[in-house]
Amino acid sequence: MSTKDFTANVISATKVVPDGNFKDSKASGIWDINEALDLIKGGNWPNAANLNPAAFVYGLFSTFVYDGTSAEQTITNGIDLTKGGLVWGKARSTGEGHFLADSERGKGSNNNFVYLRSGETTGNIDEANRSLSSFNSNGFTIQDGSDSQFNNSSHTYVSWTFRKAKKFFDVVTYTGNGSNRTIAHNLGSDVGMILVKRLDSAKSWAVFHRQFNSGSSPANYWDQLNNAQAIQSNSTIWNNTAPTSSVFSVGTANAVNQSGGTYVAYLFAHNNNDGEFGPDGDADIIKCGSFTGNGSTTGPVVNLGFEPQFVMIKTTDNLSRGWAVQDSMRGMVVGGADQRLRWDSNGAEGADNGIAPTSTGFQVETTSTYYNGNGNNYIYMAIRRGPLAVPEDATKVFQVELGDVGDGYVSGTPELQGLTLPSGSDMVIGTRTTASANLHSARLTGSAFMSINATTAENSTDFDGFADFTQSMTDIAAGDIGGFNDSNKRGLYWVWKRAPGYFDTVTYTGTGSARTQSHNLGAVPEMMWVKGRDSTDNWSVYHKDLDAGKYLQLNVSDSVATNSNQFTTTDPTASVFSVGTDGAVNGSGSTYIAHLFATVAGVSKVGSFVSDGNPQNIDCGFSSGARFVLIKKSSGTFNWRVWDSVRGIVAGDDPYIFLDTDGASTTNGDWIDPHSSGFSITTAFSNGTYIFYAIA
Repeated sequence: MSTKDFTANVISATKVVPDGNFKDSKASGIWDINEALDLIKGGNWPNAANLNPAAFVYGLFSTFVYDGTSAEQTITNGIDLTKGGLVWGKARSTGEGHFLADSERGKGSNNNFVYLRSGETTGNIDEANRSLSSFNSNGFTIQDGSDSQFNNSSHTYVSWTFRKAKKFFDVVTYTGNGSNRTIAHNLGSDVGMILVKRLDSAKSWAVFHRQFNSGSSPANYWDQLNNAQAIQSNSTIWNNTAPTSSVFSVGTANAVNQSGGTYVAYLFAHNNNDGEFGPDGDADIIKCGSFTGNGSTTGPVVNLGFEPQFVMIKTTDNLSRGWAVQDSMRGMVVGGADQRLRWDSNGAEGADNGIAPTSTGFQVETTSTYYNGNGNNYIYMAIRRGPLAVPEDATKVFQVELGDVGDGYVSGTPELQGLTLPSGSDMVIGTRTTASANLHSARLTGSAFMSINATTAENSTDFDGFADFTQSMTDIAAGDIGGFNDSNKRGLYWVWKRAPGYFDTVTYTGTGSARTQSHNLGAVPEMMWVKGRDSTDNWSVYHKDLDAGKYLQLNVSDSVATNSNQFTTTDPTASVFSVGTDGAVNGSGSTYIAHLFATVAGVSKVGSFVSDGNPQNIDCGFSSGARFVLIKKSSGTFNWRVWDSVRGIVAGDDPYIFLDTDGASTTNGDWIDPHSSGFSITTAFSNGTYIFYAIA
């Protein structure tokens, strides 16, 4: 066979045929080009549309918050639990125990999943109508019943779902023999943490972590998941033997290996530049490490190499501090209250300033000894925020929602009724079709909001922002903010989800000196919006088609301005952007939020056009036209105008809204028309240069 026929990664000369529409295998080996083409025609050859979901964090881990219903409900979180895994859940609003159900222990005598409680020594619990009834290909189903531990209509819940996968997570069951031995597992990588629980007797959970004793002979120590205590030296737990990529060791202790006892072990990997996840197979998604506290609100900075969506932290010293857990769905924010649960406690969720995620890890921002006792040692487990791939479908990363009259910010109404948003959305701009403020909120800043059309600092009064939602936008309500508290008005919401190459959000603290700021866009930002969270400065806008040192302001209609102390004269890169000394973007000690936008083929387009007063088509590379269009004249005064397909982009008058004012939606102007590759402009545009941002 000639080398010209090579069309896949050569692992060996043996060809491996993809199965399950390329869900679980790779088409490795040397292929004849015609064979490969046959598989391509059948949709069974590796490409961006059918990549293995187990190669991405979104296919392996989910934090999903939900309301209890007291009736059977299915949680659709995108995790294929038919491949095996663990569902770990907790009632947030009441003091009920954790529940852990897994694929290896499976169902009990009542035909529902047996479960464990992490904060207790109790073994397997097998009860009717109190558990999960099925593990599904995209989540799990909770049984009918009013048990507050799982599904009571009076309470709210969180579930953390871990799918079995190499280099991420594994579940193993075994029977003890009372002698030092090894137990096989399938992680195929460094073991970061192990949780072992005896199932047939009331024994404490045994915990191994690779950074016990600061990583020096960690297998000589153990901790208990159900207690808030220090690590203890004990050779009978892990037999003083560190785990390998294929086995872990247990000693003779009853907690891990009594003869005839039955056990389950949950193993979490530690990726160390060997994770092999993502579209290029080179990304880490889980880290288990340690740090030493400094007792300051400017706490230790932990470099993971990625931004986390989930972090567990526990001190290993004798401080009586438990296993604190935070995640971005419930609220893990920068400069605000995080929502904390404890794996060792049945207590309800509480708020505290714990850690702030960064583009490369997290920073501790409290003096609490739960996270940052001066000189104390802490272990952590962190899981990467997704997604890892550039989006191909704009509907998965952007949505426009127009609520009915009465939906939204209505007095006494605790949620945006009837609005379903992209799961895990990261930024929303909410407005009204009648006069009102244009409000902005981001998941990274939690319950805080700012007005797009004003210079006011961040506020949390009467508007809950991204306080808490997974898919439906709940808990965003109730205040009289800019006229939003009116049941006769219709709510309009534009919602973005972060994704590589498309959109990213960064928070940072200014230094007052020209510098670069890292980001996770994974591409060169073509447009950026920056606003001081604690100041009354304008919104600053960078756009690739403005000259060096030029910028616009999102909250005013002014023409382009010149100030090299804003974004300097240095263009951003795929990993950093530059800010100067101006207080609007980098005042010493001030806090900021930045939104970064870029062009993705067929999904989004950042660009510009020159109008000569005649109609013209603006080619964005789309196949079915634009659903969202933002246009601003850079060569003169002109409002920031927004059109969207939900209100109508048609051949004729189109409704549009000014982002920079609190005016009502305008319906009597024909500025743009639909066009399959993007949009068309009409003669309404006077001569001049305009920048735009469009989404398919």
